Amino acid sequence: MAIDKNSTGYTFLFSIAMVVVVGTALAFTALSLKDRQDANAADKKMMDILGAIGVSADRTNANALFAEYVVERVAIDLDGRQVSATSAAVDPTDKADPFSIDVKKDYRASIKSAVKAADGDEAALAAALSDKALEFPLFRCVTDAGQNLYVIPVVGSGLWGPIWGYVALEEDMTTIFGANFDHKTETPGLGAEIKESFFTDKFKGKKLDIEGSALFSVLKGGAPTDENSVDGITGGTITSKGVDEMINRTLKVYLRYFESQTRAQR
Repeated sequence: MAIDKNSTGYTFLFSIAMVVVVGTALAFTALSLKDRQDANAADKKMMDILGAIGVSADRTNANALFAEYVVERVAIDLDGRQVSATSAAVDPTDKADPFSIDVKKDYRASIKSAVKAADGDEAALAAALSDKALEFPLFRCVTDAGQNLYVIPVVGSGLWGPIWGYVALEEDMTTIFGANFDHKTETPGLGAEIKESFFTDKFKGKKLDIEGSALFSVLKGGAPTDENSVDGITGGTITSKGVDEMINRTLKVYLRYFESQTRAQR
């Protein structure tokens, strides 16, 4: 019996067959490329961490430079207690390695909604996160001059979507050595400028105010600044506030760790 290729049934079956074939092909391609994608993501993370301490790297030398400058990777909990630490070579498939902690995923899954609900109330935020099994990675680096630096990943929300970056602190654990930021969908020419050097360079040499109500401030564009603040992006107020929020929220966790380390050394 001849098949009526103009019938609705034939069109329907042909469409299903094509969906199955194309879907299978895409799934196979994604699986076959997963190792390469994971390796590229690891290289990008290494490049960003190195960028916070002023070391320029690309995909061809990221692994070598990371091994040279990053001497220890530490995981801490919400209370600043050390969970694990390693100086072994990075294995992107090792989920126990602090390098593998996905801070962006954790922010989306647990932190973002808690931050919104707390609305600036630190006690409420701490209570909302207290039952979450969150870990935070810390990267201890050593410069060519032998100076210890501590690189901390930060994640938050801008005007249109997620923002993130890395902040490097000097040996005193309060002076900012360097910083870099990035975004997904901020407005070009406005909030998207957080990734540009004219903004990130402002953070160099600034200090955290460990005695104040806020550790650091990203002020409205044009406002006067001091050693504990930088001028925000003109016209990018909400994105600038997002940078302010993610720095203050995240670094408070790490300060608890630094305080415990300082006590242990006395």
